[in-house]
Amino acid sequence: MPTFTMDGKQIYYESYGRGRPLVLLNGIMMSCASWKPFIEALSANNRLLLVDFLDQGRSDKMVGQVYDHGIQVQVVRRLLEHLELKNACIAGISYGSEVALEFAVTYPEMTERLILLNATAATGWWLGDIGKAWNLAAGSGEAYYHTSIPVIYSPAFYTERHEWMEKRKELLIPLFGNPDFIGAMQRLTDSSETYDLRDRLGEVQCPTLVVSCQEDYLTPLKEQEYLAAHIKACHHVILPNCGHASMYEQPTLFAALIAGFAGLSHTKFDI
Repeated sequence: MPTFTMDGKQIYYESYGRGRPLVLLNGIMMSCASWKPFIEALSANNRLLLVDFLDQGRSDKMVGQVYDHGIQVQVVRRLLEHLELKNACIAGISYGSEVALEFAVTYPEMTERLILLNATAATGWWLGDIGKAWNLAAGSGEAYYHTSIPVIYSPAFYTERHEWMEKRKELLIPLFGNPDFIGAMQRLTDSSETYDLRDRLGEVQCPTLVVSCQEDYLTPLKEQEYLAAHIKACHHVILPNCGHASMYEQPTLFAALIAGFAGLSHTKFDI
């Protein structure tokens, strides 16, 4: 099992393919295993690197500890150092996009390109209160599921893919009832409470792609419009008829945007 150590904690990662490195960072409920359907496509022309943040997947847990995104930024830094990589394209979805953005302003020399999917520059009242609702629902797998999951999807997808959603429910309710998992989820949720990079967006130095979803109710379109307006060399794409879980609702577009932007030999054209 590939791991590295950071401050006495074991961090799990996976590496696929060859080429320019592409680090893909998990959303809050995810792990390296979540990316299985995308590994072949995203490692065809890049070295794809996946990593479980602290409190995720196979990485060590932070029981009894309070932290913010800064510790996850250090996880990404240590990953690149462990693999002796000078820089990489850093991509992330949701929670992972927040860590990716903070990494880019903290270590611009290590960030060749930046891809932010379903992202925000700060945890505002809306997102903060959603996180509080998730934490209040902890203790019941069923309550946590119904509080956290429906809002992640567009209403059309949730309705039309009802059979798929029912299978997700069968998988997730027992997981959400696991005290170890839900304890980690509470700590991860709390780690976003003080997240605010609005005053640092001008420090992003690399070409950046921001991806919005038309029916994202966790991080609405206006959040990405703010990012696009304040990050230099930023490209903004909006996926129609899609909720926050863009990788499930629009997997082809999701993979194409990441692979395309990460794989371009250059991002400026003499036109």
